[in-house]
Amino acid sequence: MIHQMQKLQSLAVENGPLCVGLDTDPSYLPKNVLEQYASPSKAVLAYNKKLIERIAEEKLACCFKVQIAYYEAMGLEGMETYAKTLHAVRDTGLVCISDIKRGDIGATSDAYAKAHFTGDFETDIITINPYMGFDTLQPFTKYSSPDCGGKAAFVLLCTSNPGMTDIEHQVLKDGTLLLERVGNEINRIGKEWASSYPEQTCGIFGAVVGATQEGDARILREKYSDTFFLIPGYGAQGGAARIAATLLLKAGGTVNSSRGILCAWKKDEACSKANVTLDDIVNSAVKAARFSKEDLCSAKKRLEQ
Repeated sequence: MIHQMQKLQSLAVENGPLCVGLDTDPSYLPKNVLEQYASPSKAVLAYNKKLIERIAEEKLACCFKVQIAYYEAMGLEGMETYAKTLHAVRDTGLVCISDIKRGDIGATSDAYAKAHFTGDFETDIITINPYMGFDTLQPFTKYSSPDCGGKAAFVLLCTSNPGMTDIEHQVLKDGTLLLERVGNEINRIGKEWASSYPEQTCGIFGAVVGATQEGDARILREKYSDTFFLIPGYGAQGGAARIAATLLLKAGGTVNSSRGILCAWKKDEACSKANVTLDDIVNSAVKAARFSKEDLCSAKKRLEQ
C-alpha cells in the first residue's frame, strides 16, 4: 500500500501538477446563477460538483484543495456543502486536500485529526500550521498508518503571503532560518515512517512552499529534494509558472490555482451575456484549468531541458 502523499505524487506525474482550489465564495458566481438556487451554498455546491466532474473527466488536475473557511462563512448549510464537496472529489479517485491549517496541542489536535481524517469531513490530506511547536504535528500521524488509509499532511513551510518574513524568515541562534527548522522536522517524520512504507518515494508529510519568491524556491527545492510540495501563489497571487516549475523538480509538487480558475468566466467573452448559465461558467473554468496545466507543464519541461 502507498500513503496518500505518494498517491498524489503519482497522480501529479500522470495528470499533470495542477491543483484546483475550491475556495468557492458565493460572490464568485454570477448573480443570475445564484438566484436559480435556494441558497448561496446550494449554488456553490452545484458549481463545485460540475467543475469537479469536468476536471476529472479531462484529467486536468491531480487533486482539489478545499479551503474550509469559505464554507464555514456560509454557516451550517455551508459545512454541509463542504462535506458534499469532499465526497465529490474523493469519488473521482483524485486526491482531496482539505486546507484547514490546524495546529494546536494535545487533545485538541487529536480532535482535529479525528474530525478531518474520519467521519463527515473525511479527507485524504490536510494542511497544518506547525508554528506552535512540533508537538502539534504528532497527533495527525496516528492516521498515517496503512490501517487508517495512509492519511497525509502538508505542513506550512514557506508561504506565499508578504508577511511570511515576520516569522518564517527569522534567523535562529545557529544561523539557520526558522523555516529550515520546520523543513528538517518534515524530513525527520518522513524517515520515521519509511519502515511502514518501504517503497515510498516521498514522506507522509509534504511542505507548503509558495511560488512568489524565486530565490526561496531554488534553495528549498534543492535542500528538501525528497519532499513533495504544495505550491500556492501561482496565478491570481502573482506567482509565475517559472517559479512554480522550479518547485516541481526532484520530488515534485502540485501547484494550486483557485480564483484564476473559479473566476475565469469574468474575463471570458462567452460569459458576457446577461443570462450566463452555470454550464457557461464551468466551461470557462475548465478552459482556464486546461491553460494552467499546459503553462505549468511547459515551464517544467523548459527547466528540464
